[in-house]
Parts: sequence; C-alpha cells; structure tokens
Amino acid sequence: MSVFEAVMLICFGVSWPISIAKSLRTRKVIGKSPLFMAVVFVGYVSGVIHKVLCSFDWVTALYALNMVMVGVDLLLYYRYLPLAEPSCRGIGD
Repeated sequence: MSVFEAVMLICFGVSWPISIAKSLRTRKVIGKSPLFMAVVFVGYVSGVIHKVLCSFDWVTALYALNMVMVGVDLLLYYRYLPLAEPSCRGIGD
C-alpha cells in the first residue's frame, strides 16, 4: 500500500460528490463531458482489477468508491441530458 496512492484517490474522490450534488440540485449537466467521465471510470475499473489481482489492500475500497461515484455522475448526465435545451447539447453527447 502506498500512502501517496491513497492520498491521490482521496483528493480525486472529493470532487465527485460535489459534482453529483450539483447535478442533483440544478438538474443541469451542460459543460460536463461524458467521454471524460467514461475514461475516468475505465481508469478506476483498471485500478480495482489491479488491486484485486496484484496487491489487494484497503486502498481497493477507495478505487471502488471513486468508480461508483463517477458511475453515478455519468448516469445523472444521461438522466438530465434530455432536460437540456437542444441548442446547448454538444455533438456526440
């Protein structure tokens, strides 16, 4: 277990509840990138797989928690996207 890995995951993890709360409060997702969130989600999935296969420890839970929060944020994006004005939707969203 690396203390630096844990600190990185905690720091990254702080941003997701804020993003989720904003989506729930405003029901607006304009400016969010589903591609970015999907890439980050895949990164966390890879982190969980690595930790399970190679070096399982409590930090695995941080990867999993972050992965769940990104997944929730991504689901909220697609849930609230139909509420966005058509002119505000980006290409590929």
